[in-house]
Amino acid sequence: MRKAKVLFKNEEAGILTQHDDGSFSFHYHEAWLANTSKQSISLTLPKSEKVFHSKFLFPFFYNMLPEGSNKQVVCRLNRIDRKDHFGLLMFTAKNDSIGAVTVRKIEIG
Repeated sequence: MRKAKVLFKNEEAGILTQHDDGSFSFHYHEAWLANTSKQSISLTLPKSEKVFHSKFLFPFFYNMLPEGSNKQVVCRLNRIDRKDHFGLLMFTAKNDSIGAVTVRKIEIG
């Protein structure tokens, strides 16, 4: 299992998890949900108490990944498997993202 903090404008909004079977889940923090001034991170992931589940990386996060030759270079230089979308997201979306959302890996010890 791998986990990541999802930040919106540098404030932690929720947690993205890749489970051992390769599926994904995302949930908002209670404090984020309780604050009416906080918006959802995406139209496809509206503010809700429910946990969102997907067999694949959610399209919102998948669209944050580099493509084409940029993806090849990032994967080769950082020894990331091209099919490891979660690993690629952890590397690229911690600093280099378009918009207000960043993603940072949580080290599980």
